[in-house]
Amino acid sequence: MDKTNAVSEKAEKTNKGGNLHIIKIGGNVIDNSENLHRFLKDFTALPGHKILVHGGGKVATQLSETLGIEPKMVDGRRITDIETLRVVTMVYGGLINKNIVAQLQHFGNNAIGLTGADGDFIRAKKRPVKTIDYGFVGDINENSINPKNISSLMEAGFTPVFCALTHDGEGQLLNTNADTIASALAVALAKLYDTTLIYCFEKKGVLKDITDEQSLINDIDPLRYEELKKDQIIHSGMLPKLDNAFAAIDNGVNAVIIGHSDDLGKLKDNQPFGTRLSKSL
Repeated sequence: MDKTNAVSEKAEKTNKGGNLHIIKIGGNVIDNSENLHRFLKDFTALPGHKILVHGGGKVATQLSETLGIEPKMVDGRRITDIETLRVVTMVYGGLINKNIVAQLQHFGNNAIGLTGADGDFIRAKKRPVKTIDYGFVGDINENSINPKNISSLMEAGFTPVFCALTHDGEGQLLNTNADTIASALAVALAKLYDTTLIYCFEKKGVLKDITDEQSLINDIDPLRYEELKKDQIIHSGMLPKLDNAFAAIDNGVNAVIIGHSDDLGKLKDNQPFGTRLSKSL
């Protein structure tokens, strides 16, 4: 795509739908009521369209243990048998999702809690069995998201709040990674909006030294990313997250921000926070 077409496409997206922030939160926010309250207040203050995506934190594991259902994890991924699916549906789609929606209403944000099955917004395919049977876990592809229906909801004045559940179109709910859902939403909706994807987690962003919160790397472009990998500054667990972030940028997302939920409020004042990933510095 040449520069003229890129500018034209950006202008077209802005004229159609304006800015969109898609924000994913994890257990460090969900599991702490004070953190969640503060985050949702800052989230509400963000101008323009926004979508919130959340997982389940520790609540699903705690409820499973209370019910006598032993949680099964492989490499940090939950094995979702039928009993576990019932638990995560209750927790993700019920308790956590509706608690978030109720608090957003308190702040004046007309939110609507959703699974991927609602409005046929997100379809997935049950993960095929290879060496491990993950059970009722859904994988998303490029055709999974229904951006026009989601856009219609936002244009009607609602803020979608998606939990980590999708469906297969044949009546089956599927447990689906929340990071993946957020990225897929951002890529699909980037065709309609100038989209920024934000991952809120327990660190200030990507750090040069994982033990030093002051070693924040403010900006990373693809060239800088290769240098950081070569120098072993970024490695192991951060690599998949950043690889997925740059894949989203390659597919039309304006930028990806990785940072702490406590700093989200800086966005409304146009102050930088966390680590910003983009095509160029």
